[in-house]
Amino acid sequence: MDNFNFYSPTEFVFGKDRENECGKYVKKYGGSRVLLHYGSGSVVRSGLLDRVKASLEAEGVYYKELGGVQANPRDTKVYEGIDLCKAENLDFILAVGGGSTIDSAKAIACGVPYDGDFWDFYSGKAVIAAALPVATVLTIAAAGSEGSGDTVITKEEGMLKRGAGSDFLRPRFSVMNPALTCTLPAYQTACGATDIMAHVFERYFTNTTEVEITDRLCEAVLSTMFKETPRVIADPNNYEARANIMWAGTVAHTNIVGVGRSQDWNSHGIEHELSGLYDCAHGAGLAVIMPAWMEFVMEHNVMRFAQMATRVFGVPMNFENPADTAKKGIRAFRVFLREIGMPINFEELGAKEEDIPVLVEKFGLGEEGRTGGFVSLSSSDVAEIYKIAAKATL
Repeated sequence: MDNFNFYSPTEFVFGKDRENECGKYVKKYGGSRVLLHYGSGSVVRSGLLDRVKASLEAEGVYYKELGGVQANPRDTKVYEGIDLCKAENLDFILAVGGGSTIDSAKAIACGVPYDGDFWDFYSGKAVIAAALPVATVLTIAAAGSEGSGDTVITKEEGMLKRGAGSDFLRPRFSVMNPALTCTLPAYQTACGATDIMAHVFERYFTNTTEVEITDRLCEAVLSTMFKETPRVIADPNNYEARANIMWAGTVAHTNIVGVGRSQDWNSHGIEHELSGLYDCAHGAGLAVIMPAWMEFVMEHNVMRFAQMATRVFGVPMNFENPADTAKKGIRAFRVFLREIGMPINFEELGAKEEDIPVLVEKFGLGEEGRTGGFVSLSSSDVAEIYKIAAKATL
């Protein structure tokens, strides 16, 4: 196990009706003038936004609203939020929604105290050194943004999807009521579940040895998703299954399952170009890319893939041919994804094989560049992964 620091200061406010306590927690963490940030009309139609507003008003907390965040959140909405915060002298951001809304809120938070263009943080030109405090009311279990310092934004010019991260962006508190996710369409639920599993796999496939504790933690989260996701697809109102999935999403991305070990994250980077170009759901793109990446890199450490197959998907170990076990594990993952309604190839996602050169170019390695991780990849390697993803079948 490698040396590590682990820092996770967010207070998680978990359970039924906890959104009614938002005002109390905003005051606890020093907020007095709040940007109430949210997405589409679902938080309005469900009455959630009104409940959050009522909780703020009950505590005498001033707020201004900014809705309209879309999936794969755009830089244009971030600029709008930064301007509003500065004009109204807002000192706290409360994101009501899923990962997209939270990502947008974090981008606004780091952009307000910065003299330059907030995109500098996403293009690697600057490092986040300050941010307004952020808190969340979570409406979908997926991105893990409610407990992480990470954020991803799409720049409309060129449709570039890029990430940034800082401990300054970790939410002060996150309200997590699993009942709020019961009205999600099955497709969104499945996309969120896929994203959660991908967050774990990015950490699970490591070159660090002797990491049994985090291996087992990763496998516990993956096994939970393997069990509970079909349950909520079959019965959307299963609160207990929803609760397990919601907490699994947080555990997956606070990094408690990834400390002390090298991590990959190439699947996420490769997928970002798909959702950037086609505006598809991030989880759906990961369902197409991650098994393809697994196929491409499997020979690097066959036994790790065989371990995944046996411990997570229950594939019997073939001691005479571990590669057979590993391949069956990858297939079991694809079968699971298909069963919960996810795409497994380009055609089902709405992507085009002829666009692979464009995707590779946007990925940005060039002719000589490489991206590290579990296996170091070149541009030609990335192209091969896209090709596997394009033609994947069961």
